[in-house]
Amino acid sequence: MENATPDKDSSLILRTIAMPADTNPNGDIFGGWIMSQMDIAGGIMSKEVANGRVATVAVESMKFMKPVQVGDVICCYGQLVSIGKTSIRIHLEVWVKPIWHTDKEKRGTHFQVTEADFIFVAIDDDGNKRLINDS
Repeated sequence: MENATPDKDSSLILRTIAMPADTNPNGDIFGGWIMSQMDIAGGIMSKEVANGRVATVAVESMKFMKPVQVGDVICCYGQLVSIGKTSIRIHLEVWVKPIWHTDKEKRGTHFQVTEADFIFVAIDDDGNKRLINDS
């Protein structure tokens, strides 16, 4: 999927750079670090939808397609899938732009590295579930 693009209904939520401190012993970026960036992006989007605090309650169908390298710019895109009484489902994708790649042909390419559905629940100040329209 080199130079493909995210779904047209997705919005860019978060953009950051992969740093050396985020690598595993092989020199690739930890999948857990990428997942945490997705959780941050989904938290931003779901908080806007819920108009208040939210908590992550589930991640479904996560799959990694390609490794991420130090210096890659990761872009988290999100699409609202559904809103329930207390929960929000967001489909998140991570795409990479290897703009500082040593291979000149790879510079400026854009490819997907992972995707998953994240489910968030709206919570009140005490951490209890609340109705989304009770903000």
